[in-house]
Amino acid sequence: MGANAQTTVPTFTAGQVLTADQQNQSARTGVPVFADSSARDAAFGGAGEKTLAEGQLAYLEDSNIVQYYDGSSWATVGPSTSGVIQVKSTLKTDTFQTTSSTFVDVTGVSVSITPTSASNLVFVIVTGNLACNSASDAGRLNLVRDSTAIAQSTGGGGANQSLGFFTASATSGDPFAISVLDSPATTSATTYKLQAARLGSSTVSIGRYAADANYPSVTTITVMEVTP
Repeated sequence: MGANAQTTVPTFTAGQVLTADQQNQSARTGVPVFADSSARDAAFGGAGEKTLAEGQLAYLEDSNIVQYYDGSSWATVGPSTSGVIQVKSTLKTDTFQTTSSTFVDVTGVSVSITPTSASNLVFVIVTGNLACNSASDAGRLNLVRDSTAIAQSTGGGGANQSLGFFTASATSGDPFAISVLDSPATTSATTYKLQAARLGSSTVSIGRYAADANYPSVTTITVMEVTP
């Protein structure tokens, strides 16, 4: 944290003797400065702390933005131009396999982000390699925000998903990429993750060829908070 960063926004009572540090903190900056949104949220409403109310300002060091509280959520004052606020990414270097016909989490392919404003968007990108051990079977992939499936097809006759395809052969794998601009509409920590399932009776593999583990590949999931 920088020299101006705070972990609380205190309120003072009549007759209270203030320390030099307390007075200096108020004099150094008119806007409370916090390391990140988690520190900001923890600084209000506790014992001896200011109650969070409409019009409150805050500066976040990790994203270099000024925010105001509108009575229900934090909104960003600046920078005013559209751009990337923060980037989070996870790299999976090992493999994953499943024989489940219903979607299960692909271990290690998840990432959490705490948006700085409920009006901001999150751009999600997932890349990797998928294979099935049968050329006549298909793998299915799903992109999920917390427990809500996003980027869903609507023409699958009830088998909706983010991505699904047959692999070329039992000894090969196919690269995949899923990207979506999501609107989580929150300033709470939000987790994006990848799920996988089989369509028929095969084994679905992520990060390797189905029939040969000697040809592994990495899987990545990246999220970027962007201003509209």
